[in-house]
Amino acid sequence: MEVLIIVTAPTTALPKKKKRKYLHEVDLMRVFFIFGVLLNHTTTAFAGAMADSQGTPFITLHSLHLFIHFTRMGFMFMTGLVLTLNYYNRNDWPTFFKKRFAGSGWPYLLWNFGLLVLSCALGLKGFAWADFGSTYWSAILHGDQFYLYYILVTLQLYLAFPFMVLLFKKLHKHHLAILVTSFALQMLLMFGIKYGLPHVDRSNWLWWFRAYGVNVFTYQFYFIFGTYVSLHYQQFYDFVKKHLRAIVAATLVLGVGTVPYYFWNLNSLDFTHTAAVSPHQPYMLVYDALMIVTVFAIGKGYAAWRKRGMPHLLEAFISNGAKVSFGIYLDQTIGLIILEKLLTYVHVSDWALFALIPVGYALALGISFGIAWFCYKIPPFGLLIGRPQWHILKKNRKGAKLA
Repeated sequence: MEVLIIVTAPTTALPKKKKRKYLHEVDLMRVFFIFGVLLNHTTTAFAGAMADSQGTPFITLHSLHLFIHFTRMGFMFMTGLVLTLNYYNRNDWPTFFKKRFAGSGWPYLLWNFGLLVLSCALGLKGFAWADFGSTYWSAILHGDQFYLYYILVTLQLYLAFPFMVLLFKKLHKHHLAILVTSFALQMLLMFGIKYGLPHVDRSNWLWWFRAYGVNVFTYQFYFIFGTYVSLHYQQFYDFVKKHLRAIVAATLVLGVGTVPYYFWNLNSLDFTHTAAVSPHQPYMLVYDALMIVTVFAIGKGYAAWRKRGMPHLLEAFISNGAKVSFGIYLDQTIGLIILEKLLTYVHVSDWALFALIPVGYALALGISFGIAWFCYKIPPFGLLIGRPQWHILKKNRKGAKLA
């Protein structure tokens, strides 16, 4: 009996791709900032519904606006952090542009269109079917409708991000110097915007420079801050942990200080309310940066609590909220429109309206969360929130062919 022995050549096992550790603190930060954005816009809706613009409830609500106005910069920081975590070492920019512009570009176009249709159908002030085409084109170019300016800024960031990566890689031994320089430039920019621009004739400026709120360079520090934290994550966390009490104390002091700061802007500088609550101020740069660090620490505390064991419902809420945080930002206008409409039927005192803010906030947040969750779960609506379910659709088509 012959025995056939087959000898195979040794194969070289390919090294397994190292799986990146999931950062649960990022989930908490996403939820914290998007919920803060909704709170900010909800308070604006309630202020608009109050009868007496000189009354104590109205003035109190306005004076608290800066306290919760850090959320915009928190979103910018998170964008820089997450982009760096995901793309810093990939070096495949064509794929990066294709994926990122599709992920944000389609929602930007679709939500501008859908919300404009809704606004015209409801007859909201400033919207009319006769001006639909020009209004839509202007909204896309300028990002000045439905709180979608953030998407336009993000699209600009995608163009700048390869250069940010190149900067950090070329100056790999000087990352702290990059961060400090960025902060100094941001501070100079804030002084210029607050104290210089109001006295300059900008009528002949290019729109991109005149409307600094949608100019990516207006937020450069927060993007660079996010990149720095991503690249020096453990080192940064060690620093925060060591100085946590001082950081939290300074954040609270500056947070409370936003109230007298608001009145100083109004009474001493003779600013309008809009200018007084602008996030583009030197004071707010320091407050926003400290608030971002504080929220980062809260996120790390959440991650540690989750590891030790926490209520499942709370964990699921944070996790799911993080998944649809971008969607909540995109669809928040619907919840706010419904809230504003309902407030027209509420005939109570301004103090009673003030007391109803938590109810209105829960309503706006619940509607926005629900719409985003529907889009996340039901194909093909994931495209609307930057989470297209192409894999599910392809699987269904494949299954139909096999059947």
